[in-house]
Amino acid sequence: MNRFNLRAIGLSLLAPAIAIVLSIVVTTLVIAAVGSSPGEFWSTMFEMPKPRLRVDILNQTVMIYIAAVAAAIGFRMGLFNIGLEGQYTLASFAAATFAGAAYLSGFANVAASVLVALVVGGAWAGIAGILRTTRGVSEVIATIMLNSIAITLVGYFLNNYGVKEGNSVHTKNLEPGSTVGGFSPFEDRDGEIWALGLIAVLVGVGFWVLLNKTRFGFDLRASGQSESAALASGINPKRMILISMVLSGAVAGLIWMPALFGGARNYGTSFQAGLGFLGIAVALLGRNRPLGMLFGALLFAFLSVKSNDLTFSTDVSPSIVQITQGVAVLAVVVTYEVVRRWRTRLEQRAVSRELAGPTEVTA
Repeated sequence: MNRFNLRAIGLSLLAPAIAIVLSIVVTTLVIAAVGSSPGEFWSTMFEMPKPRLRVDILNQTVMIYIAAVAAAIGFRMGLFNIGLEGQYTLASFAAATFAGAAYLSGFANVAASVLVALVVGGAWAGIAGILRTTRGVSEVIATIMLNSIAITLVGYFLNNYGVKEGNSVHTKNLEPGSTVGGFSPFEDRDGEIWALGLIAVLVGVGFWVLLNKTRFGFDLRASGQSESAALASGINPKRMILISMVLSGAVAGLIWMPALFGGARNYGTSFQAGLGFLGIAVALLGRNRPLGMLFGALLFAFLSVKSNDLTFSTDVSPSIVQITQGVAVLAVVVTYEVVRRWRTRLEQRAVSRELAGPTEVTA
């Protein structure tokens, strides 16, 4: 391995290292500024999680990773699908309603419900894709509006047609045969790792294969880098925009499926909101790469789960963790851009030295 390759690897590792250090420094300053103890905060956060928390971290990682892949599909196309929240909310409600109705039984009910989630999520995102390709409406504006509409629709149907128990309302509970059990590496009281977490593995592998091993992935990346160049090479950018939005929404529809069939068993108070926005942050943190997003999802899941310990063991507000997450994303985006420009400048200098080197003089 030559000196230039070693330098390139070093620069690629420099950006995340700077981002981590910057996140720690900023978080420490904020904690000290509000009069709390940074030492207590970091000792609590770096303490080995209990078995129950380890299970929660893995389950949260699964959902956050699926959300990150959904966001990354849009990012690689040059689209900012900020509507993941509405897409997976509506898709989760539709899947829970279908599964609770028990039109099918056993695993067939699970498979059909997951398919419903895919279709609903993709169709809801497709509305923004159609508006973008036919009317030129920004997908950011369209998906923000669709988020509000989706949440309102779910609230309306849930309040009018849901099962009311006391002060709570939810969809019909799943039949015992329509749940998918997991496995517990610890004691039963520590909970189970959801078996449908396998969806995250399939989504991650599928995303990598789609981008790097298929013609569609090449067209998607080419359209994301330059629509005019893609059009000149025979690619239809509008078609790619629509397909990418539908595909992003379909993946978003899968976000809550492991939880629905693994532990929640209905859509109601157990539904976890906010995963769509976390997915966007993790996609940025992982630079839209499968392995990078995996580490980002694990980090965010670890921070989110461990933040609960702050309430019981320190006087530091759990909301400080959100600052850490936000600073980490911002720092990664900024440092990667700085390092990219620095690397480009070094490459240009290396080429200039090669061109300016001694030339052989012939008689």
